[in-house]
Order: sequence, then C-alpha cells, then structure tokens
Amino acid sequence: MNTHTLSTRDKLIAAMADALQRKGLHGVGLNELLSQAQAPKGSLYHHFPGGKTELAVAAIEYLGTRIDAFVERLFSEHPEPLQALRRWLDGGLQQLEASRFSRGCPLATVALESGPEDVEIRAALANCFVRLRQALGRQIASMGYPPASANQFASLFVALYEGGLLQARVAADGQPLLDAANALFELLQHYPREMRHEA
Repeated sequence: MNTHTLSTRDKLIAAMADALQRKGLHGVGLNELLSQAQAPKGSLYHHFPGGKTELAVAAIEYLGTRIDAFVERLFSEHPEPLQALRRWLDGGLQQLEASRFSRGCPLATVALESGPEDVEIRAALANCFVRLRQALGRQIASMGYPPASANQFASLFVALYEGGLLQARVAADGQPLLDAANALFELLQHYPREMRHEA
C-alpha cells in the first residue's frame, strides 16, 4: 500500500496491519495508530464506528488479500511448487531476521492473543487461513497429488510455517523453521508416486 496516495481510511488500515505484525492487537494504542497513519483525532471512529476491533477486522481482511496476491505471484514466478514453497520460507525468514526477530506472521500474532469474545476477529482470521490453505492446496495438487492429499499437505505447510516462525522468533534463530521445512519437503518428494495419481 502506497501511503502517500491513500485515503485516511486506507492509511489507518495500513497502520493497523503493520502494528498487528509487530505488536499484535493489544500491543498497539490508538494514539500510535493515528500517529503512524498521520490521521486526525476522531478519524478512526468516523471511518470505523466499531473502533479498534472494526479496524483490526478490516486490516486482517486487507492482509488476506495481500496473501492471496503473494501466493498467486509466487507460484507464477516459480512454477515448481516445492521451489515456490522454499522461496516463501526464505522470504519469511529474511523478513524476520531483518526485523531482528520482531515481525512474525500478523495472522498468527493476533490469533495467539485472541479470546472467545473476539468473535469478529477470529472469524476474519479463520477466513484468511482457509483462503491460504485452499490456494496452497491447488498448487500442491498440480504436482500430481490427489485433492485430499494436496489439502492435507497445504494444512501441514501452514501449520509448519506458523509454528516454525513462532519458534524462530522467540529463539532469535531461524533453524527450527528450516529443520521443519526440510522434513516436509523430504516427505513431499518421497510420497509414493502411485498414491499421487489416485482418483
């Protein structure tokens, strides 16, 4: 998002999306969001009458569209799915290391701190994860795996990525994510070929 050409509403969404990745929902205050968005006081409730929660839902939905675009671009640039998945992991680790292990996955950061009362936020997060798993499942299916297996591997990759990033972030070391990724790629490569082409 180019913040120089955005509306105040979009600047608030971009500021919240960035804050969710760095601090989570409860780690950022409204004044900080307004300052980062260079938005006047009162603008948040003007654009988001539901306050911080409504803004967070909008930011999560925005992040979901960014993830969709990222997946599409990634697999168009790297037609070999395993190569694309490796590139994804490399990019995630590079971002994490460049931020001195402060910027994890924004979806996971919010999910970990959400509670049963955060119905709208959890629904937005769940929708993003579903879209992500479905997009990955389609790509893995292109390797010849039956749809059920492709969807299972997609779910495994998302779980691996989120859990690996979490461990890497707290340890300030990317090795846990790399080890888990290498194990998954070995599994994918040696999955029985006759099972890949089951109806």
